[in-house]
Amino acid sequence: MKKILFHKTHTSQQELDAVSDAIRSGWLTMGPKVLEFETLFKEHIGCTESIMLNSATAALHLALKAIGIQRDDEVIIPTHTFIATAEVITYFDAKPVLCDIEYATHNIDVTRIESLITSKTRAIIPVHFGGQPCDMDEIYAIAKKYDLKVIEDAAHALPSYYKGVLVGNLPSDITCFSFYATKTLSTGEGGMATTNNSQYAKCIKTNRLHGISRDVWDRYSGGGWEYDIIDNGNKYNSTDINAALGITQLAKLDWMNGRRAAIAKRYDEAFRGIIETVVIKNDRKSSHHLYVIKINNRDALYNKLKDHGIGASVHFIPVHKHSYYKNRYGYNDKSYPISNAVFDKSLSLPIYPDLTDEDVGYIIETVLKFAK
Repeated sequence: MKKILFHKTHTSQQELDAVSDAIRSGWLTMGPKVLEFETLFKEHIGCTESIMLNSATAALHLALKAIGIQRDDEVIIPTHTFIATAEVITYFDAKPVLCDIEYATHNIDVTRIESLITSKTRAIIPVHFGGQPCDMDEIYAIAKKYDLKVIEDAAHALPSYYKGVLVGNLPSDITCFSFYATKTLSTGEGGMATTNNSQYAKCIKTNRLHGISRDVWDRYSGGGWEYDIIDNGNKYNSTDINAALGITQLAKLDWMNGRRAAIAKRYDEAFRGIIETVVIKNDRKSSHHLYVIKINNRDALYNKLKDHGIGASVHFIPVHKHSYYKNRYGYNDKSYPISNAVFDKSLSLPIYPDLTDEDVGYIIETVLKFAK
């Protein structure tokens, strides 16, 4: 029987060499490799500021701090997201206000956002589900009307395009990427915040390392030992080891994305007219971080795939279904009918560069046998 993992990070001798070089340099924490990766990343995206952190969660947290979120503020997010999107809001004793999603795209339903805005609303965090950008023009129009900030949760969206522009260089206040092990570019653990606002960038840079006025590489590479604590910061910096991986993977990003797109195309062609899939709108391009189908008896298919050696997963258990959030905020399950329907039927299939054509064929064959 075949054994096909749900995800496997693409690595080669290049990644091994890059990590080995970083270790042999004698400098393992945040240093020249982090700075190099930040420069290469912002050049790739086209933005003016790029700050590496140890996770997308850290990036989202510091993004909210940069825009000034405070206790009792409200931030609108889709309920259909990984819990980190909501969690970072609670760090401020602010409230995540949940919005239902579109059935076709699994992205936030922009037609529902205005009804959720109150005098306490300060920001919107759209989540680009699976790598497909949300309806950003509509979100920007709402944000402008109500003087709200926009922070993109782009954990899935590298590289993704909205109307020809790379996510990360759209007119949002801050965009946050993930480099977790399963993402389209992986540093094992890691994240990046991009912005075209120098003040937001300065705030994030300072707060990623305890609120220190000068980073450790600056101090230990000849800049002198003195420093000051200018804010109540966090320990969110990444390392040169992680950055070495990121530099190598960034050079392969277009190839890896092309392979994901080819697999998604094969799935689309095989399932068309038989199995529901997420609809990608014509004016945007997905990174294909996830490939999600919607099918009745989802759990039975999950078990069948498992029995055939195929890994699968579910994205996501909606925020309103988790005990902590239900108990703290009193979310009503009936308020999110579309997310509930999507959750009940969704299953994510393997999609990553190292999947062989034979693997993809075997997955398709197994799914279709179940469906028919």
